[in-house]
Amino acid sequence: MEITFLGTGTSQGVPVISCNCDICKSKDSKDQRLRSSIFIQTENNAILIDAGPDFRQQMLREHISNLDAILITHGHKDHLGGLDDIRAFNYSQKRAMDIYAQENVNNEIIKGYSYAFEEQKYPGVPEMNLRTIHNSPFIINKDTITPIEVMHHHLPVLGYRIKDFTYITDANYIKETEIQKIEGSKIIVLNALRKKKHLSHFNLDEAVALLIKLKPEQAYLTHISHLMGFHKEIEKELPSFIKLAYDGLKFFV
Repeated sequence: MEITFLGTGTSQGVPVISCNCDICKSKDSKDQRLRSSIFIQTENNAILIDAGPDFRQQMLREHISNLDAILITHGHKDHLGGLDDIRAFNYSQKRAMDIYAQENVNNEIIKGYSYAFEEQKYPGVPEMNLRTIHNSPFIINKDTITPIEVMHHHLPVLGYRIKDFTYITDANYIKETEIQKIEGSKIIVLNALRKKKHLSHFNLDEAVALLIKLKPEQAYLTHISHLMGFHKEIEKELPSFIKLAYDGLKFFV
């Protein structure tokens, strides 16, 4: 599999609108982060995890011209606010886009994009096949996807494992039975918002401690805010097997 980080920022992205902090003014491209999303190319599928407000920009930047399915982690707008732009794929692929999410998230999509689900649709609205998933494995074109339930304060969120790769965002707690689903992953992506403790996200210390427990060959931190610090400085503080992800980073599993 080839993995591409489309975005590694938190809900506001980095730089943050109207912020004049040193991070937001940084000229280092690794300090500039679109909303978190990841693209996975397997032998069988081109899969996107989350389609936030920067979806169009991310697709164009990475020259992605084919997309088989979109997995949604949860219903917050920074993770599904770009779904209107699947219209381009509807047109080029001549089919509705398969969207995989929990029932409550699909209900949020219907509410937020009500014009796409009206009985008499306006021409050109996005076409979606909403496929309801639960906390159990499912298959997309021969690829087995294993959901992993994590908690985002009081909100259940799904991470996903495909083969030896696990992706988790917007978590501040994972119960032991779900951690067992992650164990053995060669590469893990985990959210780490900032250094200071946060109500609904792992901070840097918490994410590092969990990754040390899980012992993957390689780990990447994502969903990073401008309050984390400079990319080049934070990387110096991390164990050798953990890196800060950055937009456009690619690797193979």
